[in-house]
Order: sequence, then C-alpha cells, then structure tokens
Amino acid sequence: MKVNYEKLQELINEIDLILVEIYSKEEEHNDQLELVHSAFKKGAKNLIHYRTLRTFDISKLQKKLGDLGLSMLGNIESHVVSSLENTKYILKSLIKDASTKDIKKGMSAKKANKEQKRHAKDLFGYRSKGRRVRIMVTLPSEAAYDYNLVHDLLASGMNTARINCSHDGPKEWRMMIDNLSKAKNKLKKNCKISMDLGGPKIRTGALKAGAQVRKFKPKRNELGLVVEPAQIVLVPELNPVKTDELQVDINWIERIKEGNEIKFKDTRGKRRSLTVQTVLTDKIITTTQKTCYIMTGSVLKLNSTKEECIVGDLPAKENPIVLKKGSILRIIKEHISGEQSKYGLNGEITSNAFISCTSEEIFEKVKVNDPVVFDDGKIRGFVKSLNENEIHVEISHAKETGSKLKPDKGINLPETYLKIKGLTKKDKEDLKFVIEYADVVNFSFVNSASDVNDLLTELEILETKEELGIILKIETRNGYDNLTDILLEGMKNYPLGVMVARGDLAVETGWENMARIQQEILQLCNAAYVPTVWATQVLENLAKKGIPSRPELTDAASGLKADCVMLNKGPFILQSVHLLDNILSNMNSYQDKNQKMYPAMEKASQ
Repeated sequence: MKVNYEKLQELINEIDLILVEIYSKEEEHNDQLELVHSAFKKGAKNLIHYRTLRTFDISKLQKKLGDLGLSMLGNIESHVVSSLENTKYILKSLIKDASTKDIKKGMSAKKANKEQKRHAKDLFGYRSKGRRVRIMVTLPSEAAYDYNLVHDLLASGMNTARINCSHDGPKEWRMMIDNLSKAKNKLKKNCKISMDLGGPKIRTGALKAGAQVRKFKPKRNELGLVVEPAQIVLVPELNPVKTDELQVDINWIERIKEGNEIKFKDTRGKRRSLTVQTVLTDKIITTTQKTCYIMTGSVLKLNSTKEECIVGDLPAKENPIVLKKGSILRIIKEHISGEQSKYGLNGEITSNAFISCTSEEIFEKVKVNDPVVFDDGKIRGFVKSLNENEIHVEISHAKETGSKLKPDKGINLPETYLKIKGLTKKDKEDLKFVIEYADVVNFSFVNSASDVNDLLTELEILETKEELGIILKIETRNGYDNLTDILLEGMKNYPLGVMVARGDLAVETGWENMARIQQEILQLCNAAYVPTVWATQVLENLAKKGIPSRPELTDAASGLKADCVMLNKGPFILQSVHLLDNILSNMNSYQDKNQKMYPAMEKASQ
C-alpha cells in the first residue's frame, strides 16, 4: 500500500491538537474533580475529556481514519484519551516515526466497560439472567393492596420497583414495600426500591367530580347476542375498589352462596340481576347479561333471603375538560375545582372552561403569545390574553373530536423563563420516608448543579445512609444544557444515575430535537460511567390498551443503549413487563450500550 506520509502527519497533528486541549481542560477542572466520590474519579475525568472532544468537529477526521481501515472513533465516549493515543500510535507506526511509543494513557475500552457495569449493579441491583438491561416498573396504587400483582411483576422480570410520591401517601407506599418484601422472600429474587420526588412540575389542578357511578356492559357479537357477560366483583367494605368491584357489607357477603341471584334496580330504574359464579374468602364473583349502571347507595337484594345491602362509596367518575382547536381554556390562580365550558340555550358558549394549576409563579412570568403545552404535548396552545388572576389559552392543537384534559397533567411553558427550584417543601417531607425505606431517590426537574447541591445538602441534614442512590431526572431544556455540571455535582454521591425523562424533555426542547438530545444525554452519561434509565411512554399503548404499536416495539429495543428501561403503570402492565423482558433478552446480543454487535444471523422462527 502506498503511504502518503504528509496526509498521515496531518492526522497526527489534528489528534495532537485535540489531546493538548483535553489535558489543558483536565487541569482546569482539577479542583472540581477532587470533590467527586472516589468511585467516580475516573469517570469524572473521562467526562471532561469527552466534553472537550465534543467542542471539536471531528467528523472529517473520522472519515479519513475510516478510509485507512482504522477505527472511526464512533464509540469513543467511555475511553477518549486511550482511543486517541492508540490511534496516534498506529498512525505514527505507519510513517515509521522513530519516536513512536505505545503509551498507556486513559481508560481502556475494557476497563471502562467494567466500571460502567459495576456502577449499574450498585445502583439498580442484580440483572436478570440473559439480560443486561434492567427493568424498572412504576407501581400502581393497586400494588398496595394486591400482593399477587407485585408477586407477578417480580416473577416476570421487574428489577426495580418505582413508587411515585406524587400519588398515594406514606400508608400506601409502606404497603407496596411490604408486598414487595414478601414477594422477594417468596421468589428468592432481588429488587431495588426507587422513589420519585414529585418536584416542582407545573400540573393541572382538580376538576369538579362527576357522579359516583359505574357502568357494567357485557360483550355482544354483530347479532347483538351476549358472548361474554359483564363481571362484577363484590368485596368487603374494608377493601379498595378496582374498576370491576363494588363494596358491600361483610356480614351480608358471608351469606352468599354459588348460584344465588342478587336483584336490584340500576340508576335508570331498570330491573337487573347478578348471578353468583364463584365464592372466595375475600370476594364474590358475579355476572350479568344486561348493561347496568350502579352507584354509591344502590340497593342489592339477595334473592334467597330477601336481605338487602347498600353499595359502598365508589370513586367519582372522571369529568375531563374536552378541548378542540380554537377552544379557549382559562388557567386560574384560585385553587378551585375546574369545570367544562357552559353553553346557552342556542348552543353559544356563555363561560369558557377553566382549570387551576399548581404554580402561581406562571401568572407573573408568562406573556401573550407564549406557547403552552399540556399532557406531554397531547394538547398545545398559546397565551391569547391574561391578567393577574387568569391566563386565557387558545388551543392550537388537539384531536379533531376533542382532546381530554384531566387533573394532575403536566403544563409546560417552553419559552417562558421560570425560576423554579428543584426541591419543594413536599419533597423535603417525602424525603424523610424515602431515606428510611428506599434504595434510590429519583430527583425530578433538575435544572442546574445548584439543584443537585440542594438535594445533597438536604440528605446531609437528614443524616441519610451513605449508600442511598440518586437518579437525576433530566426533563428540561436547562437540565440538558447544564448536564456536564449537573453530573459533576451529582458524582459527589455514589451510586448515581440519570433518567432520560423524554416526555417533558421533548416538549421543552422541541420534537424535532428529541432524537439528537436523548442520544447526547446517553453519550455524556456513558462518558462519566453514570448509569442511565430509558423512560417515558415505553410500551405505553400495550400498558394502557393491551396492544403494542409497531413503533413502540422498536423504541423499547432502543432501551438497550441504556442500563435500565422504565415502564409506566396501566391495566396491562404485567403483559408489558413480559414483552419487554422478551425484547431485551432477544436483542441482548445485538447491542451493548452504544456498540452494535453482530451475532450469527438466525431465522425469524428461532
């Protein structure tokens, strides 16, 4: 092969220029590097190396190296100096430079990979057999009362149980943890507990509740014949109420036998009956062949004894605000329950829909024409007008048939500058529970290194256990822009992780930027040897509706670039864990973090 010594020397000089800058920046950050936890010393140094490298455009250098059949430095983030020095050594060898020495500098790829795996294990616990990436599952409220659900989630592959402090309370959290502890002992499996602090996220307030009523409807075929009766489960009043359950008096329920009939009139006055199919120690399973509406206070009569029972409290029916393009929504400062738009006799709107929010600061900062985004981008609009007590938002994007806005949904103001700190008063109170019962605390809406410092200071005040893990949730524009400093501050604690919270992050940074930004976050964390969580809407369609979409299957597989994948709750969460476990296990040999792997090809049926 003909060697162009001049071209090779140019490449050597280019690499030397980068290395000089890298060593200079490392020297500048010496004081900062001294403060990180001993387990992160190498990762913090490599993070500085990688961030400095990325101030250069090395795309042309990469192409030239590729043309020579050398490494294109495509997965350099975890071993920057080692890769650059090795590449320089090879180039010098090609021009027969007499001063060439094989200099061992920086972390090798092998050692970096070992560090990353150790940090992931210390944060997320043991991985499942045949699967590198862990699965984190958000526990629903039912997990406090339904031991079998927690048992089945753990048996299906859950490695970390996530409890969101924005929902339920200490009583329910403790019950979830007790159920998990029982399941761990039963299955002889390990599972970490990770608890989310709610953070300062701006959310929609309460809405006026609807009726306390449930509709039960059998499935019918195209001829209108019942193919599957509606199931209604009767439970003692002490039990929680699921969507197919009714609370009844425990003394009355003990008199029921299989085959009994239960008569009642539904809310429309229609006569209906339930047939008792199964009698269990904690519930009675009944079926009905006709559609019925049952509300709090409905009277049930046991046909055999004529004894009556009144249905206990049912949760109020959700009454979301329906918004279409062109609708006006009033965000109000006063904390009262929101309502739908009101209409006159001729169908004209007499009063626009309104809802409160969790932050009064937005009334001082928001301006006319500022964009406003609800529920992770499902509804979008802009500020049409405002005063000190109300913000009038004109809806510019919603479903043609109308999008439903519910309580406790996120409100994002991507172009409004808000000085909202990351640790709220409620977070500080919840933190007392977290440090006693959890292995990891998830810190929401981290915008700067000072936010992380606030958390570390609070943990120090509470004299927390040294091994408590922290996961920093990156979900804002500022969080992304300040990520290097955020990581260096967070690396004072061990173990540490980062969650790529893609819902709010996409809204804040723009949909068109999301693919680039999530990749950059993963690479920065890889450079620091900080484990990552791939989160938000993973297999969401499956979890909520029972059927996965094709794009979300691919998205779930992309989680192999991280160390853990998070699933949110839904009626079909168990099926979601099963499928995710299969996807991650089947694809395990094809992707190792950012590195593509090439096992022998197999047939589709294998």
